Amino acid sequence: MLRDITLGQYYQTDSVIHRLDPRVKLTATICYIISLFIVDNVIGYIIAGLFLAMIIKLSRVPVKFMIRGMKAILFLLIIAVIFNLFLTPGEVLFSFWKLQITKEGIRLAGFMAIRLVFLIMGSSVMTLTTTPNNLTDGMEKLLGPLKRIRVPVHEISMMMSIALRFIPILLEETDKIMKAQIARGADFESGNLIKKAKSLVPLLVPLFISAFRRANDLAMAMEARCYRGGEHRTKMKPLIYQKRDRLAYGALAGYLVLCVILGKILL
Repeated sequence: MLRDITLGQYYQTDSVIHRLDPRVKLTATICYIISLFIVDNVIGYIIAGLFLAMIIKLSRVPVKFMIRGMKAILFLLIIAVIFNLFLTPGEVLFSFWKLQITKEGIRLAGFMAIRLVFLIMGSSVMTLTTTPNNLTDGMEKLLGPLKRIRVPVHEISMMMSIALRFIPILLEETDKIMKAQIARGADFESGNLIKKAKSLVPLLVPLFISAFRRANDLAMAMEARCYRGGEHRTKMKPLIYQKRDRLAYGALAGYLVLCVILGKILL
């Protein structure tokens, strides 16, 4: 299950999406997430699905790899669907004991499930096609205007980039610790909920110690190399918009207009 989490991983290949400026991918991801909350009908979600399918095709990231990443949010997806299915008031279609399934609940649960799937897959495309360094540079450039009000833009970008980069590292560390504990007789599967929670203590303690150790090593390495971020930091590969980036912005604008017209106005 831990290996199925793809968020924070980078899939190295040569594609149009990989070569795009990170600012374009960050902007596109934010706009795509906003569009998922704008649309409110089947037509809008079909447009969003086709747009996402096109991006995944252009990124050359295997579809199986994207679907595998969805397993990590399966539990959250089921909970969201159940809550919307049984707790939405409206025209009752089926009733059992105190539980009622309404027509509005089915519609809302279906849209919620689609929205979560598209949201996770759309966000994963950005991290799978962008290296942590490019992600940091792109985030710093986008948030650049906030420097005028003394917001530590570089530090915020660096923290978010390191957090994303550490996700696969910590997952790998968790997998190693879990296998070591199972080899020593630990049982993480059987028993009730309380017993399962107690069985996680031998896993969480060494994981936290390892995480703090890695963070300390990283801080010492940055300090030893006299790393100083901010205004006077130069870049080996400065971000410059290319023709493909402008075309990508145009495609994004067209998608947003289409979502508003067909997904919101034409109900």
